[in-house]
Amino acid sequence: MRAIFVMMKVEPGALADVADRVTDLESFSEAYSISGAYDLLVKLYVDDFEDLSHLVTEKIQKIPHVRETFTILTFHAFK
Repeated sequence: MRAIFVMMKVEPGALADVADRVTDLESFSEAYSISGAYDLLVKLYVDDFEDLSHLVTEKIQKIPHVRETFTILTFHAFK
């Protein structure tokens, strides 16, 4: 499995609702509210890039109040 991170811009006042919806995803690992250009950072795990495409476009981007996503792919984990 490959770890990925998705940063999300969320409509004002909807961060808790979006975070709750994200935690229901099967591939969910962790979520954090963050400062800067994005509001939410989510760590997920996928088996392959096809799963990633489906997860982002069919699941995450369709969550109400999600305005924008930015996906970060990981290659190697260091200890």
